[in-house]
Amino acid sequence: MASRLGIFTNRFLFFANIITGIIFLLACFATPYLDPGRWWFISLLALAFPFLLFFMILFLLLWLFIKPKYSLISAVPLLLGFKSIGVFFAFHISHSFQPEKDPNSIRIVSWNVARFIELKKNNNKGSQMRVKMMDQIHEMNADILCLQEFQSSAHAEYYDNIDYIRRLLNYPYFYFSFDEDGAKQYYSSIIFSRYPIIDTGLLRYPLPTLPDVLIHADIKVGDDTIRVYTTHLQSLQFKKSDYDKISSIEKMEQDSFFTNSRTIVSKLKRGSVYRSIQARMVRDEVKKSTHPYLLCGDMNDVPNSYTYATVRGSLQDAFSKKGWGVGRTFSSLSSTLRIDYIFADNNFRIRQVNRLVRDLSDHYMLVADIELKK
Repeated sequence: MASRLGIFTNRFLFFANIITGIIFLLACFATPYLDPGRWWFISLLALAFPFLLFFMILFLLLWLFIKPKYSLISAVPLLLGFKSIGVFFAFHISHSFQPEKDPNSIRIVSWNVARFIELKKNNNKGSQMRVKMMDQIHEMNADILCLQEFQSSAHAEYYDNIDYIRRLLNYPYFYFSFDEDGAKQYYSSIIFSRYPIIDTGLLRYPLPTLPDVLIHADIKVGDDTIRVYTTHLQSLQFKKSDYDKISSIEKMEQDSFFTNSRTIVSKLKRGSVYRSIQARMVRDEVKKSTHPYLLCGDMNDVPNSYTYATVRGSLQDAFSKKGWGVGRTFSSLSSTLRIDYIFADNNFRIRQVNRLVRDLSDHYMLVADIELKK
């Protein structure tokens, strides 16, 4: 009886390993390249990649103890997918971020500030989340700020965040599209700079995607001119009710499992399709740059996705280049969600990168020191 149980267990593990390996290879070689507009169900494998990787490693270790020759079932796919693993997990030895910036470097911040949490002026000393976020920006002492989900207002009862950052944080130059989000309320992505901005431009995404844009600023740094892009791509637009549904799915509550799953999958599909359109627009637009360029933003997609592969192309990913680990940038849902990036073309050298894990916005700030090659 024990022998039969052992045979059954080995066969089950064998076939489960093969199936997992096939799905893992699809996530490595199909997901980054198949357009979600036609293959949206394949695109969902990008979110599953960390778990597929975990099970592949687990199978590998199990077989090494049970039947070492079967470990090849995991070892071969893992070797074939090493590039995808390298995109997901940065293997560079972690060094402490040096607050003092090298004079030859440009320090750039990219942060989804979630409208600074507090829109309306208040005297709530127990909160002051906006003040804490402004203090963090001041602390980084960056040369260039790329902020997404940025909110500012010309209404007296609301915060004029543009004026605050310009005057009190010493960023005299900025570019903002001033997309109105209500009476005298403005919401979009913005670029602030301590270097002069000599030209600007924007590209609007087609409806019905979010009212956000790809903007750029040509910035004069000494005798050189660099171009900085920033954007915010289509989010899943999860509401509190959606997070409750995800919690129900995790608890396997049968009465609502299929209904909730269908709703969540529908939003995942819509988001991936819209982002694929935007990603191709970003890729085509940045290729037009006549200057060395940086691209920062909230891409709302993970490193193994079509969005990431399309937007990044041959660009350097600052975190992959100098970071360590998964590099989570979104504080909710899963600890594997790296969806915010700083990219640089090959005219730049990445000196150091930092990720500030502080519960202020629902995103973590990214900071990189980047040097323009001479």
